[in-house]
Amino acid sequence: MRRRLPRWIGAGTAALGLAMMAFGIYRGEMAVVLAKAVKICLECIGIG
Repeated sequence: MRRRLPRWIGAGTAALGLAMMAFGIYRGEMAVVLAKAVKICLECIGIG
């Protein structure tokens, strides 16, 4: 028989993920990730 997890576990995990994303944006990491993504894409295409 399979046990069901309480509903709050899923909601809590989603809230924790959103909080971590907000903290990363607050620290300015979004610009770093975007710059790395652009660099990788340009290298794969062969432009950079």
